[in-house]
Amino acid sequence: MTAVINLLARKEAWGSFLLLFVVLAVWEWLPGAMGVPVFIVAPPSRVWAEFMRLLDVERLFLHTAITFFQVMVGFVLGSLLGMVVGYTLGLSKTAEFVLSPYILALQIAPKVAFAPLFVMWFGFNVYPKILVAVLIVFFPILINVLGAMRTLDGAMVNLARSFSASKLQIFWKIQFPASMPALFSGLRIGSTLAVIGVVVGEMVGGNNGLGYLLVFGEGQANTPMVFVAILLLTFIGIVIYGLVVLLENRVLHYLPRAATTEKST
Repeated sequence: MTAVINLLARKEAWGSFLLLFVVLAVWEWLPGAMGVPVFIVAPPSRVWAEFMRLLDVERLFLHTAITFFQVMVGFVLGSLLGMVVGYTLGLSKTAEFVLSPYILALQIAPKVAFAPLFVMWFGFNVYPKILVAVLIVFFPILINVLGAMRTLDGAMVNLARSFSASKLQIFWKIQFPASMPALFSGLRIGSTLAVIGVVVGEMVGGNNGLGYLLVFGEGQANTPMVFVAILLLTFIGIVIYGLVVLLENRVLHYLPRAATTEKST
């Protein structure tokens, strides 16, 4: 509650609310004034009406919950896999030399192209959506973790070795904490990409979720339905991104923050 009050007390927050109001007003009135048909750009009033209709007719909350669950599972699994592989490659030059060509080839291949393949392998269920999300989230985490391990100050590691520290102690006391800022940067990126992965899977082969509603609305030329699905997907991404930021603030609370006191300048 205190954080919300502090946010509302900032001038930037009121500027953001004002910008949102202006955007909604322009979105509501400008297309109609320019003669743009509703089926091309639906105004917010029509989108809201469609939102209320979908709550009663299309079980919108169920579709949203299904997509949110799949995004969370794909994000968590992809993050864990990226961390494991990233730290493994960072700790072992042999593993990096052996696995890097194959990881690079998998990175170059368009991840969304795997969605039809996963559907053929696993059928029209939850697994293809989660797997696409895992595949997309995996690489940002891997690259950030591996980059942090490569740029670690070797003098600190050598100093720990001089005190007879084991490899496990060096990892937990030096390498892992030093890589945390880069890891959370990758988690921020992955939290948004997970939504893309799940939506692609739902659009390719699904009969539920917001990606399914996107395809269904497109097939009916129902622009308000498409906007509703897009806005809810954006909301899901913001929620997961916010959770990552909250966890980052809790874990990395010891890091110095940029000075925000403008009076001193």
